[in-house]
Amino acid sequence: MDIGYIREFVVLANTCNYMEAAEQLFISQSALSRHIKSLEEELGVALFDRSTRSVTLNAFGTLFLPYARQMAALHHEYTTALGNALNAEHGNIRIGSIPMMSHYGITDVMVRFRQENPRFTLDVIEGDSNQLTKMLRSNQCSLAFIREWDDLDNEFNKVRFTTDHLGAFLPKSHPLAREKVIHLDQLKGESLILLGKDTFMYSLCVQSCKAAGFTPNVVFTGYRAENIIDLVCKGMGIALLTKKPTKPLMSDDLVVLDIEPRIVTPISLAYSKNHPLDVGSKHFLDLVRTFVK
Repeated sequence: MDIGYIREFVVLANTCNYMEAAEQLFISQSALSRHIKSLEEELGVALFDRSTRSVTLNAFGTLFLPYARQMAALHHEYTTALGNALNAEHGNIRIGSIPMMSHYGITDVMVRFRQENPRFTLDVIEGDSNQLTKMLRSNQCSLAFIREWDDLDNEFNKVRFTTDHLGAFLPKSHPLAREKVIHLDQLKGESLILLGKDTFMYSLCVQSCKAAGFTPNVVFTGYRAENIIDLVCKGMGIALLTKKPTKPLMSDDLVVLDIEPRIVTPISLAYSKNHPLDVGSKHFLDLVRTFVK
């Protein structure tokens, strides 16, 4: 059984899109299709349900996927160990990332990479997704963990890493705090507190409100979540923030409600389609694929 085909299966299972998977793997869609069919023939079962527009894992594919991930991860580990021993590979990798890396498991990847590749150093730049995409375009970093929303131009190759979603943060005394969920149009006319105007999250919140039929009444913008949470507790307004990084900031004076329609923000490792990756960056990219759940 070709370990390369198993790795390709894992990538296709993560993306459910032949074009996106082929771009991540730097092979053609036709080659990827042949390899997946060959793997299915060897296993004696189809792994995907295919239609003219999409591909989805079937029951056999779902069963096989955790084993395939383990095999791909083991392959990554021994090839990395052998490569480091034989070639004494070394260098510096410049990686961008959204803040609050620990809450998304990004620091776990970095620690694991350094353990496996002690000759490589990591130069990590924290910034907003808007800043990081500009840095990717200008080749100021080779890889970046960014929040995704709309990428209509399909500008970057991306490996989906994890997801988060937007929540509404209210003081307990607010009338809406008794709701189970908040529909976005219920925030019309409310005083809203958002992250800075030049951030990805500000654009996401404003565009989501406009899509719900109203222009948000933004009374404060800032860059530190702890300050925003404190203002909410003191009754200045309702904050729209992602939920995972704010868990440590919760207090008894605060209520967090899910928003309908749900606003999901995937976090992906992105890299340019126009700038080739160096050896170290490729190692890091392969490692991230073994962390994807």
